[in-house]
Amino acid sequence: MNKEKFQNKYRISSIRAQWWDYGWNGAYFITICTQDRKHYFGEIQNGKMILSATGIIADLLWHQIPAHHKNVELGDFVVMPNHIHGILIIDKKSTNIDLNFANDANIVQTGHALSQHAPSPRFQNIGKNTISSIVGSYKSAVTKHANRLGYPHQWQKLFYDNIIRSNDDYQRISDYIVSNPENWEKDKFKNRK
Repeated sequence: MNKEKFQNKYRISSIRAQWWDYGWNGAYFITICTQDRKHYFGEIQNGKMILSATGIIADLLWHQIPAHHKNVELGDFVVMPNHIHGILIIDKKSTNIDLNFANDANIVQTGHALSQHAPSPRFQNIGKNTISSIVGSYKSAVTKHANRLGYPHQWQKLFYDNIIRSNDDYQRISDYIVSNPENWEKDKFKNRK
């Protein structure tokens, strides 16, 4: 990763697609880790996730996202001991989501709406109903409720996102999310307790 200086401090350049506006219609694979990958959310027992009190908060509040953000639907989701994986779907024109992906990386079709965008610089302001604003609100709500109830919890500052570009990718990612607890022993995020 390229490090640049901003206000005399080094920062890591964004790995996000600079030609994509993360408020556009599409499906997004999200991973959010806890600070230092500490196991705040529970533990895996016999291939099943057993949620802690903080894990229950993380689970419940993820499912509340569509109530707080217009035109957002949820795909598969899982809370793991030190991270969450989920699919967020932004569909600003249709409430009935039937994802149909085009092969062109600049075209994402959701529901009955087809959006085609020419490559252009991303907006610098995260704006409303963008992946950054949705994830930021979610992280803030989990932290607020965990702190209010006295449960230990801290998020890593950044999060990971991927634009899902095909039905095959969507299915592969959904399968990965659903099977994540049973594959915990091989999980790259497992490294801390």
